[in-house]
Amino acid sequence: MNKILLITGGSLSGKSLYALNYASHYKKKGFIATAIAFDKEMEERIKAHQKDRDDNIFTMEEPYDVAKSITTLSAQVDVIVIDCLTVWLGNLLHHYGEETVKFTEIDSFEKILRIARCDIIVVTNEVGMGIIPHNKLARKFSDIAGSLNQRVAKISDKVVFMVSGIPMILKDQKSD
Repeated sequence: MNKILLITGGSLSGKSLYALNYASHYKKKGFIATAIAFDKEMEERIKAHQKDRDDNIFTMEEPYDVAKSITTLSAQVDVIVIDCLTVWLGNLLHHYGEETVKFTEIDSFEKILRIARCDIIVVTNEVGMGIIPHNKLARKFSDIAGSLNQRVAKISDKVVFMVSGIPMILKDQKSD
């Protein structure tokens, strides 16, 4: 049975580097990158993340159908790093529009996490620790992200919260 590791934390807390270091212990590694370079600043962020990855990590760029990419990659690798859920959620909101009530992609993602043929490392942002956002779309994003993170944490074997580059273990067992 596959193992699921969820790594959460604030922006620039060390989540991605922790995920890559954790994955380095596996022989065959895959990486699902969810970001889209909507502007120059995001393009630079993506380039910086790419530089952090070893050349021996097979990378798929998938901004929408992460479940399909997991299915494709899981037969070929020992571990997949998915970076990151909140960026993916932002893509879905942008693609389908803010009035969308439910994203079937999230249900598909949760299902495939449970049955993937390799271990999965999921990176996400903890967005609910600040003030309540001032606009409807930001509140919706925060609510969906919080729900998504809870769903993934519930089925994860291990959950790590990153603070200033320091990993804090929140969970180290699976509890459905």
